[in-house]
Amino acid sequence: MRADVDLVVPVKTLQRAKTRLVGVTDDRPALALAFALDTIAAALPVVRRVLAITEDRAVAAELRAMGVGSIPGPEGLNEALRFGAAVLRRRDRHSVVGALQADLPALRTDELELALDAAEGRAFCPDRQGTGTTLLLSAPGADLDPRFGAGSAAAHAADARTLVGPWPSLRNDVDTAEDLGLAAGLGLGPRTCEALSPVC
Repeated sequence: MRADVDLVVPVKTLQRAKTRLVGVTDDRPALALAFALDTIAAALPVVRRVLAITEDRAVAAELRAMGVGSIPGPEGLNEALRFGAAVLRRRDRHSVVGALQADLPALRTDELELALDAAEGRAFCPDRQGTGTTLLLSAPGADLDPRFGAGSAAAHAADARTLVGPWPSLRNDVDTAEDLGLAAGLGLGPRTCEALSPVC
């Protein structure tokens, strides 16, 4: 466990989440919720604290049942992440603050731990295409300075170490049916399997 790492996880309002997965399931909001819950459940054993940023009361209630705190935040992914990071930083001025995407339904706890241990100072993990970012970590006590959006991997690589190692589940975020198929090959989390039943 990394007792010096706190993570911010942004979770969209479920009705607006994962619109490119229409047709994969009859209940897209439930699948988006399952993604987030499996992602956070995988992260909890290896970090000190997870704080979700969400406006969705259903998400907040599910997270509360898991013992995970959540707060509403400003519009925009980077703005929400900066807000969440500032909240965490007020609790510990010297910790590592990270941003973890909420759509990693195959995330393995041991792979996340490997990536966290490999980080030295500011670092990020690119997605499997190499253009996006699934995990961003600050240097201890430093600002998170998130630059998510199109081309975020290149934006983060300007001043952060690139984390590429034996952690495919950390790189496989899910936006499309193809992404979901690849994640299924890695092994989906239990909530995602339940949401996809009987397919999973």
